[in-house]
Amino acid sequence: MDCRVLSVQSHVVRGYVGNKSASFPLQVLGFEVDTINSVQFSNHTGYEHWKGQVLTADELHVLYEGIKLNNVNQYDYVLTGYARDDSFLATVVDIVHELKRANPGLVYVCDPVLGDNGAMVMNLLHSMGPSTVVITSSDLPSLMGDQFLVALGSQKRARADGTILTQQIRMDIPKVDAVFVGTGDLFAAMLLAWTHLHPNDLKTACEKTASVLHHVIKRTITYAKEVVGPNRKPSPAQLELRMVQSKADIEDPAVVLNAVVL
Repeated sequence: MDCRVLSVQSHVVRGYVGNKSASFPLQVLGFEVDTINSVQFSNHTGYEHWKGQVLTADELHVLYEGIKLNNVNQYDYVLTGYARDDSFLATVVDIVHELKRANPGLVYVCDPVLGDNGAMVMNLLHSMGPSTVVITSSDLPSLMGDQFLVALGSQKRARADGTILTQQIRMDIPKVDAVFVGTGDLFAAMLLAWTHLHPNDLKTACEKTASVLHHVIKRTITYAKEVVGPNRKPSPAQLELRMVQSKADIEDPAVVLNAVVL
């Protein structure tokens, strides 16, 4: 597979957030990843202290111009995450449009932070253009009880005769009594990867994506508890995702979370 991703996200020196959370898993699965750091911090903001720099819209433009001048601006995917302001996002939009003109098949994967919920949101987002929408943790009640989050997914694709086929899925995901940073970035990267590998099967793509998260989080919790000892709360440093140690699970995740087709 020769598939290239441009990932525009945050970056931290220590830990796994943004590009560090997305790049390694994508590379493990065979994707070539070029990264632009929207911010560069010493560590994520869950720590008591952090230092770093913010990339401006003009600096983003300069970086992209350098890529373009060397004629290496051919991408199959653009993945975006955290951005600080509207001007930076406007520049991202311009870049995506230009890349889309060069490769009409390019797929833009956006990892937004939205506070809304419900299945109607998926239809609203579909109406704005995206063919695939996944809501990772809605406030809808789970049939399995209040210890589960509900994830929803919807995918529209055209049949050969021009009609539109819609597949919608629901997943009940067990809650974990801990706070992690970088899991959303990992989820977006894995969703990109598994929808690429299963382009017409949102159910399987979401099951593998969620199962990767499950294995990484489980390994992280186990490590943190071993380090901190019984009846003590792990620190942000101890809850950094155990990404490298989860390489085998990223490559071939055992599916432990199942989706239901609606």
